[in-house]
Amino acid sequence: MEADVYNMQGEIVRTVKLPAEIFEAPIKNDLMHQALVRQQANARLGTHQTKTRAEVAGGGKKPWAQKGTGRARSGSSRSPIWRGGGGAHTPHPHGYTLQMPRQMRRAALRSALTVKAQEAGIVVLDGMPLAEPKTKLMAQALNKLVGASSALILIPIKNEEYEKVIRSTNNLPDAKTLMASYLNIRDILSFDKIILPLESLDVIAANLG
Repeated sequence: MEADVYNMQGEIVRTVKLPAEIFEAPIKNDLMHQALVRQQANARLGTHQTKTRAEVAGGGKKPWAQKGTGRARSGSSRSPIWRGGGGAHTPHPHGYTLQMPRQMRRAALRSALTVKAQEAGIVVLDGMPLAEPKTKLMAQALNKLVGASSALILIPIKNEEYEKVIRSTNNLPDAKTLMASYLNIRDILSFDKIILPLESLDVIAANLG
């Protein structure tokens, strides 16, 4: 698959061949769904906590005699059916971690990148030089490259040049920077366009090729 390579002014400077094994892979919707569910589940903290009747303070004394009062039997004022009592069958801390083999995760990423490529959602850049780290400069560049679409900018390495890109993008609501080596299914599917410097393309090819 051939793709146009743009500069920061939105001009086509040349073309590049995208790796077919990554950007022309079989599209497996069920695999992408499984990878997305796994990532969202693994992001859950699982720290929800409620108190049972054994953990609520008080309630050690039997409220009234077992017989003779005409009232229902009761052994503790911290029973779940009492106001102020402990909870029954309520949530407690536990993990939500799901497992997925590495080859399946990589296949899901290749499927998602193929979908983006077919939808013209891949924007390849020859570089991302910025004179200074200013949000205005990045907003102008993104407007020329993707218009009103949201954009995921893949960063190949952290150096002085790309540090300017990261700082210039932080305050843009519809754009996000991400290390190319951290590419994941949720971010691919969350943004309309993926901005891919040629150096990031090399990183992705090394990881998924």
